[in-house]
Amino acid sequence: MPVDPASYRDPAGHVFQVDDKIYRTVLPKGLPDFTAVRQNGGLNALVSEGWVVDSVEVDPQVLGRDAPEEGLVVEHPRIPFISYPYEWTFGALKAAALLHLDIQIKLLEHDVVLTDATAYNIQFIGTRPVFIDALSFRPYVEGEHWLAHRQFCEQFLNPLLLYAKLGIPFNAWYRGSLEGIPAEQLSSALNLQDKLSLRTLSHVTLPAKVQAGGSKSTQAASEAKQRGLPRSRYAAILIQLRDWISGLTPKGTNDTVWRNYASENTYEDAEAAAKHEFIARFVSESKPKVTLDLGCNTGAYSDTALKAGATYAIGVDADHGALEAGFLQHAGHKKYLPLYQDAANPSPGIGWHNRERRPLTARCGDVDAVFALAFEHHLAIAKNVPFDHFVDWIMDFAPQGIIEFVPKSDPTVQQMLALREDIFDDYTEENFRAAICKRATIVKAEKVTHTDRVLIQFARN
Repeated sequence: MPVDPASYRDPAGHVFQVDDKIYRTVLPKGLPDFTAVRQNGGLNALVSEGWVVDSVEVDPQVLGRDAPEEGLVVEHPRIPFISYPYEWTFGALKAAALLHLDIQIKLLEHDVVLTDATAYNIQFIGTRPVFIDALSFRPYVEGEHWLAHRQFCEQFLNPLLLYAKLGIPFNAWYRGSLEGIPAEQLSSALNLQDKLSLRTLSHVTLPAKVQAGGSKSTQAASEAKQRGLPRSRYAAILIQLRDWISGLTPKGTNDTVWRNYASENTYEDAEAAAKHEFIARFVSESKPKVTLDLGCNTGAYSDTALKAGATYAIGVDADHGALEAGFLQHAGHKKYLPLYQDAANPSPGIGWHNRERRPLTARCGDVDAVFALAFEHHLAIAKNVPFDHFVDWIMDFAPQGIIEFVPKSDPTVQQMLALREDIFDDYTEENFRAAICKRATIVKAEKVTHTDRVLIQFARN
């Protein structure tokens, strides 16, 4: 059984998926810390709170030939959908940062610390973050410094500050730099007033100078490490960071194009109701467990699917304002996860061997149904994606679903064509249906607006 590509670096243990079960080996390198922390008791309370995934020891032979000769095997509960920091909303990255700090603050009281501060150790169940790496805990050493401070800033704080201070979404930058945003890069982008604020000075500006300072800075850092850091000061750094991050908000998300689309669109209330009824009927009859909502906006149609019987919903959109609003509306919700995706440039396989972080389509194996509502024209018209290509992409996600076709006569499409040449001679409902029929059967079709928008239910061949 192959080791999960995201866990290959850890000498303390590796993750395996066997059918629908998730196992982790605890190798001799990680066994002393793992055992000591489990016996401590502080971690158990966080597991009970849902902050950290549970780890239940099982017979190593569940891994067959991959069973370790020495060490343990534990089973973790399965996360509904694996996502990455570069796909999260501002609110999601903020929630993950606060969870990381809360875990550190709580465990420090029990003489336990985290060995690292990577954002990839946190996943989401709906909009609720949960820490997933059972091998990241170890006993606290009196006087030690927070060695993962730089990593925390690069993977949590700096991306949040980029958005909060400059109004620049972190997603594309983060995806292009998997370890986050270095202090020296963020510092060069901030204005002087922000650079010199006490908090930014402590966590961004001065660290950037240290990292650029060469051997003298390295020597100074080494001397500071030898002097030690009192536990009270260690805790104070964590608490101050938590207070700062809890007050950060994204700049400019109230002004995005599609943030208010759910309430400000080109169809009437009765027409919107017809779309919701069509989806509810489909879910009730087809009984999909996991749905994927492409162009989810704030998640209204995913909510309809959940109310009709779906057990989990993933929504993706490229509009940061709509996604942020959706995340806030679903705060604490365990069944809906909104993620950032540019459909014309979705998350690819990246990292080591292009497998460490998997592409979007490879993570959708459990998706039972896909929705593409008011979506296809954004690819066909705005991005020049041919119908065949679009349909093939949709069909790769799930064996069934609903696609909305928006005709050229619709005001939204007319607006998209207003400032460009209409080169889309093949953009017709007939051709769209023909593209679907190459890979699927059209189960049902229904016109739901006065502008002749059509909902097409399909079942993949």
